[in-house]
Amino acid sequence: MQSTINNLPPYLSLSIWLPILFGVIILAVGRDSRAGLVRVMALVGSIVSMLPTIPLFTQFDNAAHGVQFVESAPWIERFNIFYTLGIDGLSLWFVPLTAFITVIVVISAWEVIQERVAQYMGAFLILSGLMIGVFTALDGLLFYFFFEATLIPMYIIIGVWGGANRVYAAFKFFLYTFLGSLLTLVALVYLYNKSGSWDILAWHQLPLTRNEQIAIFCAFFMAFAVKVPMFPVHTWLPDVHVEAPTGGSAVLAAIMLKLGAYGFLRFSLPIAPDASRELAPVVIVLSLIAVVYVGLVALVQKDMKKLVAYSSIAHMGFVTLGFFMFNAMGTQGAIMQMISHGFVSGAMFLCIGVLYDQAHSRQIADYGGVVNRMPKFAAFFILFSMANCGLPATSGFVGEFMVILGAVQFNFVTGILAATALILGAAYSLWMAKRVIFGKITNHHVAELKDLNNREFLMLGILAIATLYMGLYPAPFTDTMQTSVADLLQHVAQTKLAQ
Repeated sequence: MQSTINNLPPYLSLSIWLPILFGVIILAVGRDSRAGLVRVMALVGSIVSMLPTIPLFTQFDNAAHGVQFVESAPWIERFNIFYTLGIDGLSLWFVPLTAFITVIVVISAWEVIQERVAQYMGAFLILSGLMIGVFTALDGLLFYFFFEATLIPMYIIIGVWGGANRVYAAFKFFLYTFLGSLLTLVALVYLYNKSGSWDILAWHQLPLTRNEQIAIFCAFFMAFAVKVPMFPVHTWLPDVHVEAPTGGSAVLAAIMLKLGAYGFLRFSLPIAPDASRELAPVVIVLSLIAVVYVGLVALVQKDMKKLVAYSSIAHMGFVTLGFFMFNAMGTQGAIMQMISHGFVSGAMFLCIGVLYDQAHSRQIADYGGVVNRMPKFAAFFILFSMANCGLPATSGFVGEFMVILGAVQFNFVTGILAATALILGAAYSLWMAKRVIFGKITNHHVAELKDLNNREFLMLGILAIATLYMGLYPAPFTDTMQTSVADLLQHVAQTKLAQ
């Protein structure tokens, strides 16, 4: 891969550091007595921070090979470490998606968060910048810095504004993800010692023996599999989702899980292609277990958040399945699934948050007949539930359908097992929607519910438009990734074994 340096403003640096700057300013000036000002600053900061991400896809050259919008400056020259940023078709859409979800989360917390408002808003803005840093870093140490730094604000968000067991959930989140990442640091240092550089694109060309590739693949796998999360290291996610505040769950599902999946694309596949091909059957089996078994687990959940959390694990199983079949349809479908999951899972958690803010329960059994009191909310909830189970014309269908097509090309039995996700997804999503939304009003809590206010309608309406737009017209998304996916697959198909 060759770098394409454009004479453009530093859009990527602005996308990273603007939200962090606004977050720091909010933390500095914010007190609960200034909550109104803090909310306005957070909203303005999130919108301003999203602006530099717009030229990334409007000015992106779909036909160009390699990375674009490259920025590079010396950081720690003694160790050949550079502040290098860039994006290609594999990472492009995750930058505006992160900024977009941050705006939605700020709107969602407008009236809900009443204590430590500045700390809450500041943490999300700083987290947004750090996550964009992960998607854009082209220096190994810079990537690791951003990758690990995202744990801190999310740990605080869960531990301070979470539920009754928030400290346990925050500690479990931190422990799982941090321990998984330690081996990655060892692999990064090894690659630096081997090549004399921290340049990720240079590592893609570095010859490695079979044993070196397998060791490096396994080290990366520990970090990225936990982050996705893949079966069997997925057990931290449902606990964290249940205890996290609504905004925390939305960002965790919509963006943070994608950091691990993106790591496979940027590190595991191109740096250790021979090991990736050799170990692909293991990853495919684990992915199919996530799709089928975790989908069955979702069916028996009584807590709405837990059900959507297990649903997220099943959907992310589609992503890793798509990556390791090594065909263009599967890989593109997996990336589409990641983008769609950002819209749909975030919307599902925000919908559950709307109900919880009024009824203070996430138990499915505590609802029923919600459509009688909240018809606008019910329409959004049904739409997002349908998208969650892959209804055609919604974003949820596009990625899953492409991965299933790729799976059928790869192996017919794999395709059949992957297709069961559509059946299971429909089962648990529609079962939850039926129990919560339809029927007669079953208790006084539901009878007292009020329909969406303007803020909630705006928040869910924007996500609904995004979900339908991507489902009806996916071409802008697929066109940007075709060249990069073809380059990646060509790279993985060639041996890199050191003689």
